[in-house]
Amino acid sequence: METENDISVLVVEDDQYISNFICMSLKQKGYQFIKTTTAMEAMSLFYANNPDVVILDLGLPDMDGIEVIEQIRKKSDRPIIVVSARQEESEKIKALDLGADDYVVKPFHMGELLARIRVAVRKSERGLDTNQQFICDYLTIDFSKRLVFIEGKEIHVTPIEYKLLKLFIANRGKVLTHNYIQHQIWGYGEEDPNSLRVFMATLRRKIEKDTTNPRFIITEVGVGYRFSEE
Repeated sequence: METENDISVLVVEDDQYISNFICMSLKQKGYQFIKTTTAMEAMSLFYANNPDVVILDLGLPDMDGIEVIEQIRKKSDRPIIVVSARQEESEKIKALDLGADDYVVKPFHMGELLARIRVAVRKSERGLDTNQQFICDYLTIDFSKRLVFIEGKEIHVTPIEYKLLKLFIANRGKVLTHNYIQHQIWGYGEEDPNSLRVFMATLRRKIEKDTTNPRFIITEVGVGYRFSEE
């Protein structure tokens, strides 16, 4: 596993105060970093340096950061963490649907951003080995046999529920939007998200000890769901 000294971060932020704050904090933690204030230079630096993580503002002077996400995703699956003053759910959903791995709203605590970077790096390093078991607390999944266990006891899950679990575990720590989940599971986005909520409710009843305080699948209100990293 890489250490902070091995990890490079591209910081794309036109506010010099925020950019300097982020870069100073990255330096203190031992990360390597490069920075820019424009979208065009960001894409050039990305292709030239292949950074491990991108921290991206959306309100850039020459181009909307959304377009940067689209361009990077045509070539790479490197983690992109959006840091933006835009608080509207529609903006978050759009960025996440287009391929951003996380979305942090300004103002933010640097400790939170550093934690999001660590999560993004872990996710990009591991992938999902379908020949192995996944074990997290009292949940165990044997991918080779397509079996799910709670506290060592096998439970029955439907094919859709199993596909949902695989999707969440492959992307654990990342917020998955309703549209993204529906496209991955059914091949299209449903206009009515209620059917997805029904599947999520039944899956939670099977794997969560307390559905009002879920251990594994966390709701991101108005956006989607994420599988807990803890």
